[in-house]
Amino acid sequence: MSWLRAPLGKFTWRMLATVLFGQGLSVLLGATLARSVAATTGEGDPGGQLWAGLALGLLCFAAAGGMRRGWGLPLGWVAQALTLASALIVPLMLWVGLMFLALWIYCLRKGPQIDAAVAARDAEAATPSA
Repeated sequence: MSWLRAPLGKFTWRMLATVLFGQGLSVLLGATLARSVAATTGEGDPGGQLWAGLALGLLCFAAAGGMRRGWGLPLGWVAQALTLASALIVPLMLWVGLMFLALWIYCLRKGPQIDAAVAARDAEAATPSA
């Protein structure tokens, strides 16, 4: 499972942290929406939905903060799965979860390519020309 604990280059972990930060903000907004809808309709526990959304938002922020360490990437995958699961409470969160999952996968694929290009450019610049 190299995709779970792959070593991340500087550009890659910055891109992934940015995705998780935006996802955390979106989840926090979704939590307030879930609380408001539950309080208005009387279906579900408004406080419980708010606290669950706040916990998921904080998980996204924690994963973003841990991205340069080894535990950020697996925690990011957990955040992706839980964001998709939050669609069971707020159905429109499915689109939010799918959008951020697509960004997450794109950054995991493109980030190492950009890191390799930066490393090649730095190595070329460090080589003395004759």
